[in-house]
Amino acid sequence: MSDTTAPPRRRVELTRAESLRLLRTVSLGRVVFTRRALPAIRPVNHVVDGGDIVIRTHEGAALAGLTAQAAPAQQPGAAARRVVVAYEADAIDPVTHLGWSVVVTGYCMPVTDPDELARCAALLTPWWDDRMDYAVRIRPSLVTGVRLVPGCPHPPAAAC
Repeated sequence: MSDTTAPPRRRVELTRAESLRLLRTVSLGRVVFTRRALPAIRPVNHVVDGGDIVIRTHEGAALAGLTAQAAPAQQPGAAARRVVVAYEADAIDPVTHLGWSVVVTGYCMPVTDPDELARCAALLTPWWDDRMDYAVRIRPSLVTGVRLVPGCPHPPAAAC
């Protein structure tokens, strides 16, 4: 079924709470960050831990390198430099195009505490066979989501 033959759909905005609840129901998404002044995107698996999104990564990965460079300065009173990222996950039926999409924008920070890193490793198994010794935590500042639901076959939508 092509997009032109798919049934009509309409968009319903989701609350922050509903968006984070839906993120908990899937394990894969895409993280978007800036690399060499250009947007970069990587498919990753995640877990929602409290209200944060946790991603495991490996040494040499672009995101691990960015967050390591942005780690807080060790001087008293120095402000932490954090990396802004976006994270998107969805569950959209390829035939009907119904489902949902959530985008989280926030600060990404490396998990550096050994106990916390071990806890993250226990919560999240890497989705490919690679050594994932690092983890990053995305603290959401902005959470938006939409649900695509069946719509009216003929406008106006208020008539449905």
